[in-house]
Amino acid sequence: MSNIGFRVFEDIQRPSTELILGFAGMQAANVGDCMNKMAAIDSSIQKVNKQNLLGSAYTVKVPSGDNLLIFLAIERAQPGDILVIDGEGCMDRALVGEVLSKLAQSKKLGGFLIDGCIRDYEVLSQMDLPIFAKGRTPNGPYRNGPGEINVPVSIGGKIVCPGDIIIGDDDGVIIIKPEEAKELQQKVLELQNREAAILEKIEKGKGLDLNWVYEKLNQEHCEFIKK
Repeated sequence: MSNIGFRVFEDIQRPSTELILGFAGMQAANVGDCMNKMAAIDSSIQKVNKQNLLGSAYTVKVPSGDNLLIFLAIERAQPGDILVIDGEGCMDRALVGEVLSKLAQSKKLGGFLIDGCIRDYEVLSQMDLPIFAKGRTPNGPYRNGPGEINVPVSIGGKIVCPGDIIIGDDDGVIIIKPEEAKELQQKVLELQNREAAILEKIEKGKGLDLNWVYEKLNQEHCEFIKK
């Protein structure tokens, strides 16, 4: 008999701590720009508190409004893992509240990324545990299952696999494949240097070179009209 719907995949390949920390201090926007502006999850999933996400994905797939497998995921995840929870975008019931958040914090997990709702917002909004979620509601979850751990999941329109690197800040969340991380980090560093030089020119009152704007407008046959 098939166990699809009630499975836990225990052996996952996590990126090295060194590889993950290579993104420390990098803005999600800059990382996304270096991924052709195609890597961000949907903006409906927002920061709950002041803490940023940076870590490796430990994925959880649950039925709409049910959090049974989230308890097990918190128990089996390793310190630093980010629980990436595919709750089918359900806005009717909270999947995570104060109890699970404090349990995750006690296990030194890297945070929650939830395509679904939280509750106990007053507490969660003050915690040091990074939490991103789609919304909040006082309605509690069911605890019946099924659910699966460490399978590919859909979060905010993006597929996340176990071991993917997650970056989240005030602008949103970016999903990175570990095999692309090193090259991406170099591109982001180069972009940061270019932007720093641009900002320095602006601060010194030198403005920007907008020749490229005029060139694009000319290509579009833009007409400048004087009254």
